[in-house]
Amino acid sequence: MGRVFDQMKAFFDADDWKYEEMEGRPVLRMGFSGDDGQWRCFAQAREEQQQVVFYSVASVQAPEDRRAAMAEFITRANYGMIIGNFEMDFSDGEIRYKTSFDTEGTDLTNGIMKQLVYANVLTMDRYLKGIMAVAFGGREAIEAVAAVEG
Repeated sequence: MGRVFDQMKAFFDADDWKYEEMEGRPVLRMGFSGDDGQWRCFAQAREEQQQVVFYSVASVQAPEDRRAAMAEFITRANYGMIIGNFEMDFSDGEIRYKTSFDTEGTDLTNGIMKQLVYANVLTMDRYLKGIMAVAFGGREAIEAVAAVEG
């Protein structure tokens, strides 16, 4: 499909990830199991922009009545993050963590992909308890972030 997609796939093959190619799109779909749960992941090659994007998508959606609290949690969690950020779709409550890399002028090496992917899944795993506490436990965002970050 393109240089970025091929280099992206090479990493997942070398790192022994099981994935599916999404038909007609430069996207790989896979699952991940962390210490605190399981979720879906997507790796997307943006060939024209020479970028790769990796998403961890929480296995739950924030209920409508908890989305404002979740937005606060995400904002507090994102503050000071260097690599990546949390996002939430207000229309359906989907919560995801995104990392990305601009490959212009360089090759997308396995080392770069490893940093991109593992920084992502480890961050999602770290914050997942807080996400669940805010979405379903009625916990205040400030308390949940403090508990996650210690």
